[in-house]
Amino acid sequence: MNLAMQTWLQKAHIGVIGIALSLGPGLVFAQVQNLSVALKVEEVNTGLQSPWGLAFLPDARMLVTEKGGSLKLLSAAGQTIGLLGGVPQVNSAGQGGLLDVALDPAFAANQRVYLSFSESDGANNRLSGTAVARARLDLADNTLRDVSVIYRQMPKVNSSGHFGSRLVFDRSGYLFVTLGDRQTRTEREFAQDLTRGNGKVARITTDGKPAPNNPSFSTAGSQPGLWTYGHRNSQGAALHPRTGELWISEHGPQGGDEINLVLPGRNYGWPVISHGQEYGTTTPIGEGTAKAGMEPPVSVWLSRDGKPLTGVTKSSIAPSGLTIYSGDKFPEFQGNLFSGALAGTALWRIVLGGPEGKTEVARERLLAALGERIRDVRQGPDGWFYLLTDSGKLLRVTR
Repeated sequence: MNLAMQTWLQKAHIGVIGIALSLGPGLVFAQVQNLSVALKVEEVNTGLQSPWGLAFLPDARMLVTEKGGSLKLLSAAGQTIGLLGGVPQVNSAGQGGLLDVALDPAFAANQRVYLSFSESDGANNRLSGTAVARARLDLADNTLRDVSVIYRQMPKVNSSGHFGSRLVFDRSGYLFVTLGDRQTRTEREFAQDLTRGNGKVARITTDGKPAPNNPSFSTAGSQPGLWTYGHRNSQGAALHPRTGELWISEHGPQGGDEINLVLPGRNYGWPVISHGQEYGTTTPIGEGTAKAGMEPPVSVWLSRDGKPLTGVTKSSIAPSGLTIYSGDKFPEFQGNLFSGALAGTALWRIVLGGPEGKTEVARERLLAALGERIRDVRQGPDGWFYLLTDSGKLLRVTR
């Protein structure tokens, strides 16, 4: 069967909202029951190898990172054109590898692209950390030129997990970089330590220096370039098209996945506060789900399907790529957040409302019938959704 003809239909109906569920102080959501939009999913490429990040070139061709260390060029129709040379060497052990990709806001003039990846320590291969490289994309011979590492998460540590690693440019042309807590119980505690790169969001210039107007932290020895702290593992990030504010999705542990509005200088609590549990137990993590001086999440998941729990054991959807819809193909989705889910094998729609439009008022689980671990979610220049899956597919969602 022709791949373009291999489609799935996801149906829902709009208008009826379910009963609101309270998840703690200031944290309430309701689930969408009826939505009435038919979504068609087309498999436009099935030959990718553990794809992780996606970026659109001005001519609608695509750059796709693969965890093993390859950067692929795809046509505007989604077909593989070839591999790009000059990619930095990556450490692909565990959760590491070649991760996100982003275009410079001035790409038309400078052809610069940015890659995030897990980088080994030169002296000790067991040590690794997130790094960001800048390069010039030469499409005449499909090569990255003038490659240089402009930012490194420090210190590098002995862990192969939780690199975070989404890249988002703000309206001023500065780059947000999400940095994971590095997963182990010892390392996760450093998400609260401003002298270390664990569990942070950084904001840097295109040369890797701290961006102007970053928050000032009073802690002695605070790392330069930090924007926020107290994060676990942020693998989704998007700039709101109306407000210009950064939103991220974060992996919780066993339960407690989050969507956060990322405001400068704030502490997002991990691991002091969490809605999650230690893996394999029902033991809560930290001091509770809220604490003065720490930001509560806008959204939280305690189960993979989003339904109320029937027992005491929580589970995670494992949120991945994040986008905020601003196109004209789905006018009913304007301003909605869309998050991929790995363990939860779905695309989640989060509807924002409230006085400032920064509160979750409804959510909906889409495309669960596909059974795909959705790694990245992007809005294409054509206004449709494009999804990367861990099974190696590029999907286009239309109507």
